[in-house]
Amino acid sequence: MVFRRRKPLSLWQKLRALVLPRGGWGRAFRYLRHRASRIPDAPHRIARGIACGVFASFTPLFGLHFFLAVFLAWIIRGNIIASLIGTAAGNPLTFPFIAMLSIDLGQTILGTRADGVPMSQVMTAFGQAGDEIYRNVRAIFTAEEMRWDRLERFFRGVFLPYLVGGMGPGLVAAIASYWLSLPALNGYQKLRAARREARAQKLSAKAEATDEGNGK
Repeated sequence: MVFRRRKPLSLWQKLRALVLPRGGWGRAFRYLRHRASRIPDAPHRIARGIACGVFASFTPLFGLHFFLAVFLAWIIRGNIIASLIGTAAGNPLTFPFIAMLSIDLGQTILGTRADGVPMSQVMTAFGQAGDEIYRNVRAIFTAEEMRWDRLERFFRGVFLPYLVGGMGPGLVAAIASYWLSLPALNGYQKLRAARREARAQKLSAKAEATDEGNGK
């Protein structure tokens, strides 16, 4: 293939890229900001889409953030592409803080702190829940017995508190991202329009000068 790497990345390099993109997170966010600002749509629709992506990142629906962001953007008439870009708010650097805040707040709201899963075991609980889902699906086609104890513990101790607790911070972050991105998008689009107009006027003046020169 034309765009295939000459030297494929090793597994370690791929894992490292998930945590530390090439060029650093600053460069990655600048690229995403650049991409968002160049979306051909009204600024308020782009800002709505970004807000939907940010909100989706505060939910425990890992693997489904893109779909949730798109669905929310479709509901409130936000830009779909911008909603996908907005999900970058949830990344390996921010997820630990989002999870800690959401689960702690959710346990407080639900009053399940005593039965909650310790923060040090949250990622383990996600892995165990995924493994148990896989085993239960496999049990449909085999003689293996289905088990639900880990899933029940995961749902009550992690998923539900994360879901409930993430709503408030997610909404605050979404609203903040909307009001921060809207003026920036407005300004950028006005600047681009002014540059296009100046370029068009320059070309027009150059063409008139050429015509006058030919007329002489």
